This record gives sequence, structure tokens and C-alpha cells, in this order.
Amino acid sequence: MTEKIQKILSNLGYGSRRYIESIIKKGNVFINGEKAIIGQYLNKDNPGEVFIEKEKIIFKKNKKLEIIIYNKPIGEICTRNDPKKRLTVFNNLPFLNLGRWISIGRLDINTKGLLLFTNNGELANKLMHPRNQIEREYYIRVFGEINKNQINSLKKKVKIKDGYVAFKNIQLISKNKSKNKWFKGVLCEGKNREIRLIFHSIKCQVNKLIRVRYGNVVLPKNLKEGQWKKLNDTLINNLCNLTK
Repeated sequence: MTEKIQKILSNLGYGSRRYIESIIKKGNVFINGEKAIIGQYLNKDNPGEVFIEKEKIIFKKNKKLEIIIYNKPIGEICTRNDPKKRLTVFNNLPFLNLGRWISIGRLDINTKGLLLFTNNGELANKLMHPRNQIEREYYIRVFGEINKNQINSLKKKVKIKDGYVAFKNIQLISKNKSKNKWFKGVLCEGKNREIRLIFHSIKCQVNKLIRVRYGNVVLPKNLKEGQWKKLNDTLINNLCNLTK
């Protein structure tokens, strides 16, 4: 059986298909001594010698699916390498004998909370894809005057720079008279800075943002910032079932 090289390497945990395609374009992937081509097919049972730069790829059948939950602190970024030498979420993750950890979605530098990582690129793509409508839940602290009509408007399509987004559910959870109010919101997409931009559209500012749930996985209260935890088989199976 043959498959495209970007799919094979993504499934092994070497990055998303888009990332694999980018390094193929740069000429950093070699098959039997020759530069790979995007869309090139390999025999899954006998792929030959494959290198990413100087690293030889080890093909192992029936690799165990792993997913971990990480409690991201403010100040860490979600890229693997940063020219500015800032802290990245990958610095605190456990070592993988085969492949690499792939982030299932991202959080910006000023957002903290739940991040999921897997060693299976295909699964990561499915869990992030908008067609699967997988819920992401956040606690959101907002500064500014906001009324019920404005809250309801956030459940409709709001135009931001990357398109249109809307909360599947949004509710006020603080009853104080302060201009800083807490909301609980659920979305089913992962556009860049979407929550901050949604509230900006009604002239309010998000000054604290915490992701507490992704699909069926909830951030454990005893998981400290900067710590990770492996998901058990039940949670993994339930999460995988969301993509079917």
C-alpha cells in the first residue's frame, strides 16, 4: 500500500502535513539519497531510506497512539523554534523515542490553559479541522460595558480579519458591578486571536483568557502550570470518536 510522503511523516509525528510540505519545498527531505517531491508516494511497508535533513526516519509499525494534556503558562509560545529565543511549550514536554509531539491547536503568548499534544499528525489534523466542530471552552475576563443584546450578538457571525466567527455558547458568570467581568464561552474553531477580536468588535478588551476544555478533555484542577499529564485510553478513545 502506498501513501503520500507528507501523510506518512505526519502520522509518524514529524509535524503537520503543511509543515512537512514546507520542509520538502526547502529541499530538506531525502528519499534514497534524492530530494523528495510534494505528493510523492511511498510504499508503507518498504519506504526505503528517508531523511529529514540528517535525521534518519525510523518506520515502526503499530506505533502506540499517545496524547498528553499540558497546562500552558502565559509567556510561552506554541512554535518549536523561536528566533527570539522565547520559551516554547515544547521545552517542558516528555521525550518521545519515535517522532515528535504535535500541538493540537495553539494558544497565543498571553493565553494560558489546556493544550493537547499527540504523536499522530493525522489525528491532530482531524481534531483541529472546522468540519468536525469540536468544542473549545474558555474562561474570559473582559473589560468594558456590555449588555445582554451585545452578548447575544456574539452568538451570531462576527467579522474578524480571518473571516467570520461566533460563540456556540457565551454566558456571564460574574455578578459584580466591576467593569472587569468573567464569561464562559464555547467555540468550535481555532482562528488566531479570535476571542480577543470578537470582543474588540463590541469595543471591549479581553484581559485574561484561559482554555479549560478541548472536546471531552477538561483541564485537571491539580495540573499546575508548566506540567503535563498523559491521557488514559478511555479519554483517548472518546476524543478520537469526535472525529468520526
